[in-house]
Amino acid sequence: EHCYLSPLPQTGKTATQMPVWIQQGLDGSRELRPVFSRKLDKNGEQISLGQGYEFTRTCSIDQDEKRVEWEERVLLICSSKYRETLSKNLKKRLATATEKLEALTPAPARGKRQIRDAKTLEEKAETILTQYKVQGLLRYHFEREEKVLVQYIGQGRGSENRKKKQVTQVRYQITSVERREDAITELEKTLGWKAYVTNESPDQLSFENAVLTYRDEWTIERGFHRLKGAPLSLDPVFVKRNDQVEGLTNLLSIALRALTLIEFVVRRGLQQNSEKLTGLHAENPKKETDSPTAERILKAYSQITLTIIELAGQIFHHVTPLSPLQVRMLELLGLGPEIYSGLESNSG
Repeated sequence: EHCYLSPLPQTGKTATQMPVWIQQGLDGSRELRPVFSRKLDKNGEQISLGQGYEFTRTCSIDQDEKRVEWEERVLLICSSKYRETLSKNLKKRLATATEKLEALTPAPARGKRQIRDAKTLEEKAETILTQYKVQGLLRYHFEREEKVLVQYIGQGRGSENRKKKQVTQVRYQITSVERREDAITELEKTLGWKAYVTNESPDQLSFENAVLTYRDEWTIERGFHRLKGAPLSLDPVFVKRNDQVEGLTNLLSIALRALTLIEFVVRRGLQQNSEKLTGLHAENPKKETDSPTAERILKAYSQITLTIIELAGQIFHHVTPLSPLQVRMLELLGLGPEIYSGLESNSG
């Protein structure tokens, strides 16, 4: 068996029927439990991330002519911040789609192409609704306009004796675009809900810790980003043999662990001491941070040098003096400045 924690498909992008599990979270049939951030706000109070509930379901799969069954927990949470973001995005999409629909049939003028049949108008309108994911949320009305024109038959200037014909010119005009407030309200109720599944027991992984753990998934993805791009640059791989690829991957994975450990230890020390470091951001020297990256920490030591001079049969060593910031970061890592100053030793 293994423990997994993964997301279920998201909602809130199109106007669809409200899922049962969201309905149960809204109608009071399920008791909602709050989830708070591990960090406190500037007033020392808990930061609410949202609320939700969980239930257990039985799953099965046919494998090697046998039916395998297992139970998994489904954790559902409505994130207040995520809900706010989706709500703003929905309002923006509705406004943009309305604007596009109204501009679809401009008033007759030179250079303004007109829509001559209803099918074309409906296809273009549906394309807009689909593009901005507001199907079922907007309703448009249009009308058919006819204009009878008299034209002379043949070429040349018109005269009383020339034959004439009547030509009916048709255009379609969108007269109004309405918001379907009932559908929009129902959709807004689904915004911000997320669902995760895990087979870990509540004793080992509580509802709140499961949600917080998944919210920290970016830390794992960031490690892969470091490995494949800057600063480790596994991709592209400039080696040819399989053993070289394997060896380089192992070597860089060790470097990745070192970066992660440096960053974790320094951040933990700063948070335990309620301390912030200043001077790690060259673009803003006065900026304070309690969550420095390993890259910025290492860059702070990029200007130090060890100079070795041989003179008259004697060898002299000299190291660049450490700044207070550099000394403090060594202390946060559990290393004293002597580990650095010890490099400076003269021998004859």
